Amino acid sequence: MHRFHSLRWRTASVTLLGATILGGVLVGCGAGNTTIAPGSAAKGCTKVGVLLPESDTSARWESKDHPLLDAAIKQALPGAHIDYNNANNNADTQQSQAEADLTKGDCILVLAPQDAQKSATIVADAKKDGVPVIAYDRLVQSNDLAYYVSFDNTKVGDLQGQYIADHYQTYVKSGHNNLVMIDGSQTDNNALLFKAGAHQALDPLISNKSLNLVGETFTPDWNNATAQTEMEGFLTKQSNDIQVAYVANDGMAGTVIQALKAQNLTGKVLVTGQDATVQGIQNILLGTQAMTVYKAISKEADATAQLVAALSKGSSTSSIVNGQTKNANGVNIPSVLEVPVAVDGSNIASTVLADGYVTKADICQGVPAGTDSIC
Repeated sequence: MHRFHSLRWRTASVTLLGATILGGVLVGCGAGNTTIAPGSAAKGCTKVGVLLPESDTSARWESKDHPLLDAAIKQALPGAHIDYNNANNNADTQQSQAEADLTKGDCILVLAPQDAQKSATIVADAKKDGVPVIAYDRLVQSNDLAYYVSFDNTKVGDLQGQYIADHYQTYVKSGHNNLVMIDGSQTDNNALLFKAGAHQALDPLISNKSLNLVGETFTPDWNNATAQTEMEGFLTKQSNDIQVAYVANDGMAGTVIQALKAQNLTGKVLVTGQDATVQGIQNILLGTQAMTVYKAISKEADATAQLVAALSKGSSTSSIVNGQTKNANGVNIPSVLEVPVAVDGSNIASTVLADGYVTKADICQGVPAGTDSIC
């Protein structure tokens, strides 16, 4: 029997039972029921659990997603109380955090999973209490998700790969056209989509020998230090003969650049990234990273907040949802998918600066004046 049901029958206190019902834990549960209708706890819900995956490999989670989600949810659902947690790259920690949220009576969960497979347990636990789960940014491999909000992540990888396809000739020469790929964490479904999208653009060039793929690896937990070690290994194996490095995000790109710097190769190798972090934009201005991918996280947070409010109010989400995402089981999850944008030195001003995603003061810090037209 589920923890809330067993608690209800163990206690003889009418006061405790009344308080528990008022807290939203047993919303939609009749006195004799042992199951709760899926999503029933959301109606009238103002207690929202927000569970983010990590903070050590990408600055976006704490600097962008956390404050943006907090503000957007409170604006869309006045009076909302948010229980916020960051799993610090540990799936077991995230599981415990989710259990604590459910115990406290959170009746809608927003979950950016640390592990796409393991986090399905969180969705299953929530379902037992009638609590809907919105997968945020990263897909949870569960058939019971209420919604998925992210970007077109195959397109993200395609933008990275297409940038290489459009610019690799500047970096290669006859007999020296080696490509390596550092793909991110295999437990993050997004990394699989980034890789697939990148290969869509790169495989024709690999097949016709325009590029020579000499190494490809996933990087557990998106760990930046591991990415540097991986790049160092590729450089050693190829005697530094590498011209293109597909790197899935800016955090790893930064340490890949450190590996290149040690071999006096900065600026001589095309390095990709993603997330449009301050560091990533700085590296583009310095000429050590070729591009990044900008994902307007404010739009992602706003769409999530709109879904939270709709679930609480019991209103339609048809005007919010704009697609379906097929999970590993072939089940379509109602989705909101925003559009990513490739960024390089030519459009920093018109994208991330124009949107206020980063500031000129931040990105120009440590960049010598005159290095770029922006700074």
